[in-house]
Amino acid sequence: MSSSPLMDWLAGAWAVFRKDLRTELRSRYAANTLLLFALAALLLVAFAVGPQPLSARVRAALLWIVLLFAASIGLGRSFVAEHEGGTALLLRLHTRASMVFAGKLLFNFGLVVLLTLVATGVFLLLLGVSVGTPGLFVGTLALGALGLTGATTLLSALVARASRGGPLLPVLLLPVLVPVLVSGVGATRKALLGQGWVAAQDELLTLVGFAGATISAAVVLFDYVWVD
Repeated sequence: MSSSPLMDWLAGAWAVFRKDLRTELRSRYAANTLLLFALAALLLVAFAVGPQPLSARVRAALLWIVLLFAASIGLGRSFVAEHEGGTALLLRLHTRASMVFAGKLLFNFGLVVLLTLVATGVFLLLLGVSVGTPGLFVGTLALGALGLTGATTLLSALVARASRGGPLLPVLLLPVLVPVLVSGVGATRKALLGQGWVAAQDELLTLVGFAGATISAAVVLFDYVWVD
């Protein structure tokens, strides 16, 4: 009994995800880079700030800056490693471009979620931050992580085609992520102050729109980026 095209596509995307997961479990390169950078940055922030109280806006900004910089540095090898290891050609021959993108997107999202959980927990602990609206706080971080993953996955595929393109990712990524930074800081500040979902609806809509736009654009453009 033949399987449906959808099941074949899901199986291909899952195979790409499992390949990246096995590689990461052996090397732990991306996870270690993400977490070490985030923890080092948070420790520097804690020592620099000291016991003096910070406003909710400053606290939210510090958290998002650490998350964005850590992700832009740690996720840069998502596609660079494929070209360096010679596995990019095998993926082109045996899987469709959309399968590769979906598998990479899922893997990168898992890394960003891990980064967010660890960095946020350390941030709340070191700075003694209390969250007034936990649901809004978690929702903001989740939407921001999704938008960050969509933009990073597409741009990492672009820079992988360039010679020594890994360091280019933070340079290209940070201007693109300005809407995520501004909206994420705004919604996080309101969550820390205990304001509700309605108060942060503009920021949340921006995060949803950014995630939808970046992932949709990546789906449309990835065939050209990956094959050409």
